[in-house]
Amino acid sequence: MRIIGGEWKRSKLPLPRSVDLRPTPDRVRETLFNWLGQDLSGWHCVDAFAGTGALGFEAASRGAAKVLLCDANSVCIEAMAKSQTKLGANQLRLLRGDGLATLRQQAPQSLDLVFLDPPYDFAHYPLALAAAAACIKPTGQIYLEAAKAWSADELGALGLRVARHLKAGAVHAHLLQPTA
Repeated sequence: MRIIGGEWKRSKLPLPRSVDLRPTPDRVRETLFNWLGQDLSGWHCVDAFAGTGALGFEAASRGAAKVLLCDANSVCIEAMAKSQTKLGANQLRLLRGDGLATLRQQAPQSLDLVFLDPPYDFAHYPLALAAAAACIKPTGQIYLEAAKAWSADELGALGLRVARHLKAGAVHAHLLQPTA
């Protein structure tokens, strides 16, 4: 897996082999960062279920000032730590823990961007979306990757709306914004 843009373009990120991961495909990441813009200078981001860390590394590569990468798996954290050291990515902070709990611990309206790409069997999407919605700024955004397209009614109940949507294979990529 490679970083596709920014300062570390073409840098490789290792894929931990002993972990069942489904990294966000290059095409989807490229589309996401076209939606967001290539310059994320000064942004504060959280990748709550980081896995390989590709989304967070992409944000940092494009100028994000602070990126918190959280994952429950120590093998993933170790792989991300090696990449962080190799790239000199001082704006990254790694945390081994629960992504939902990490979102709940963020200050209200403190983040520009939250990445939500949880494991396949994740049962708490509404809770994660509510926690993410509480910690993004009024101009903030949430990237949601899921096996289904989320409806306007489901998201509206959480104070969110779909700004962009893409279906790539079995993956639905959503860029969400606050409704107010």
